[in-house]
Amino acid sequence: MYTIKFKFEQKGLEPVTINNLQGDQSILEVALDNHIVLHHNCGMVCACSTCHIYLESGEELVPEISDKEEDFIDRARNPRISSRLGCQCVLEGNGGMLEVTIPDQSLIHGE
Repeated sequence: MYTIKFKFEQKGLEPVTINNLQGDQSILEVALDNHIVLHHNCGMVCACSTCHIYLESGEELVPEISDKEEDFIDRARNPRISSRLGCQCVLEGNGGMLEVTIPDQSLIHGE
């Protein structure tokens, strides 16, 4: 089982912890299933950077970053060393804890 703690850069949003998660779902899917706003303009196919997140801990629980994902992260707003795309971070392994910070989504338009 997995636990993901979501933190937010957007003012006024409190951290949310989601427990008892199964594997084989992406961080983006977990966010959407739990009514957490994380934009995804390309439909979860690694063709944009709107589901950009900061994976603060738990990187060993998701696949390594691909060259394609890295190319789109370079286009994201305020990329960091911990930047990933939520659609590409699929939970794998036997479970554990992840901490994710979602950048301010208020400036992203469309869906």
